[in-house]
Amino acid sequence: MNARSAARLVASLLLAVTLAACASRPPPLAPVAAGPVKTETVDMLVATTRQPTADKGVLFTGERGSTLSFTNVVVSIPPTREAGSVQWPRSVPGDPAHDFVTTAVEPLKDGQLRPWFKQHETKSRRVLIFVHGFNTPFDASVFRFAQIVHDANANVAPVLFSWPSRGSLLDYNYDRESANFSRSDLARVIETAANSPDVSDVIVMAHSMGSWVAMEALRQIALQRGRISPKVSDVILASPDLDIDVFRKQLLEIGPKRPHFTIFVSTNDRALRISRLISGSVTRVGAVDLSDEQYLAQLKNASGITVLDLSDLRNGDRLNHSQFATSPEVVQLLGSQLIDGSGVSRSDMDGSGQLAATAVGTGQVLGSAAGAVLSAPIRIFEGTGRY
Repeated sequence: MNARSAARLVASLLLAVTLAACASRPPPLAPVAAGPVKTETVDMLVATTRQPTADKGVLFTGERGSTLSFTNVVVSIPPTREAGSVQWPRSVPGDPAHDFVTTAVEPLKDGQLRPWFKQHETKSRRVLIFVHGFNTPFDASVFRFAQIVHDANANVAPVLFSWPSRGSLLDYNYDRESANFSRSDLARVIETAANSPDVSDVIVMAHSMGSWVAMEALRQIALQRGRISPKVSDVILASPDLDIDVFRKQLLEIGPKRPHFTIFVSTNDRALRISRLISGSVTRVGAVDLSDEQYLAQLKNASGITVLDLSDLRNGDRLNHSQFATSPEVVQLLGSQLIDGSGVSRSDMDGSGQLAATAVGTGQVLGSAAGAVLSAPIRIFEGTGRY
């Protein structure tokens, strides 16, 4: 990377810091009564290594807690909004007719986890564990996960793992160490879900720096137990902020009897460009260029890995870093094929190697007819090797 490119990335970072400072929000998590307008809800289990606070609007800070805490949180979703968006309250407590709000917050003890899985058992008996990324306050992790579960129409019991992120772009190193701090606790959450008799499958989905927490937790389970429970069937890594060399070794140490991996990548991910700049200029997994033969060759040698290239996608977030959640096309794909366990493969592509709209659902992809190619193509690559 030349000096001019580096300067542009730093300028982008400073701009993002300025925008974040201007976008401060009132703490919105104090429960409110349901209003007269009918809304839908997402009832989730939250496991967090954050420091709890007596402030009912905050619940947990960005500092590191002394123990793993569990809370049952119910989020109300307003009826009128765009898919992929979170409607933040402009003032507290918020209006359920227009805003994301919580309607119930109940602390749980360890002994209440198995009853929680039984009470929240779905027809699929599947559990989705989501691990958020860098620069994510607790309230943002709760509302974003609720949005994903709702917009994906996911038939799962939702579990959020929220690790101590201060929610500041200037605290990258603090967040990275907090990720290390939390990996054993995530391993405990994964095994608790897998050991529940009311759960048939566990899907782990991680975003950005959360992918490091997820990979380290899975690696720890494999090294301690000899293998990961076969109930952990799928791992979805969205824009993973992972050193590509470290990721390769993590896969090897997890071993051949591992879950299926689906990875979202984009060469246009501006956040990962900045991460690469401050991480020794090593390529991040979420930003690999699959037109580069060296990466294609590595993928061909890896079994059980599907890569979805979002580089040509033009909707979603400003940094092209959260398209798995903010792009209506991608979040529908998550629900209709990835979270439900059916997966995505080359059989879902058209002749040009692009993902067809029928792979996303019943033709309900923004402006597309059933069977048509997505307006913004998603390309699929599959590994066929042995490691």
